[in-house]
Amino acid sequence: MKSLRSGWHLAFMAMIAAVAGLSNPVQAALFGGDDEARRAILELRQRLEQSQNATRLLIEQSVQSQNQTQNQAIAQLRSALLDLQGQIDRLKSELALSLGEQERLARDLTELQLRQKDVLSTVEDRLRRFEPVPVTIDGRVVMVEPAEKADYDKAMALFRQSNFTAAQSALESFVLRHGTSAYVPSALFWLGNAQYANKAYKESMGNFQKLLSMAPQHPRAAEAMLAIANVHIELKDMDSARRTLEDLIAAYPRDDTAVTARQRLNRLQ
Repeated sequence: MKSLRSGWHLAFMAMIAAVAGLSNPVQAALFGGDDEARRAILELRQRLEQSQNATRLLIEQSVQSQNQTQNQAIAQLRSALLDLQGQIDRLKSELALSLGEQERLARDLTELQLRQKDVLSTVEDRLRRFEPVPVTIDGRVVMVEPAEKADYDKAMALFRQSNFTAAQSALESFVLRHGTSAYVPSALFWLGNAQYANKAYKESMGNFQKLLSMAPQHPRAAEAMLAIANVHIELKDMDSARRTLEDLIAAYPRDDTAVTARQRLNRLQ
């Protein structure tokens, strides 16, 4: 706008100069005739046209300059907007990648926590398999490992089914595998009975004697002595049978087995 005003100002000054320059020809026309007046008018018109053309040229140049300035400003603004949009797009892309990475990390963390939970649960289950558990054996509460209990229960299940051959094998394996188990005295007692049923009398007597040596106060100790006496009878060793019955009555006089021992001793005499 400032340039435009300057152009109009220059044009206006040019017109004033032209009119001033024509004052002498007009005066000459008043005293010199029609020809001079016409020439003066023509010169005035020419100068006016020249002034108008100059003014128009100045206006066009001013407008063109303003348009160029505006176009340059618009181009710079567009370039700045394009750069800003590019930065925004890059930030969006980086944000999307960051959010995707966070989601992936969150999924990985969740999966890791679940796997850790599964591992801990598995470890706890395995530890529980090895933790001693209380059981009642022949009227006594003792602590045994789960594996011991499983092997003993399996062997006794065979014994209760009267599968004495399989029970003997299972009980022999138990004693070898779990030699320090609290089940061992009871396992020896039932192993002796399985061997007795299988007519392995000497082996049977050996295991009953091991029981008495290991646990003389065991709830089935008196029964083990009675079983030893029965083995002597099967082996036709009546003297040893009588001595064993007498020892039983002396060692366990209040045990119910002592009553059976007295009856059997009376029959042997």
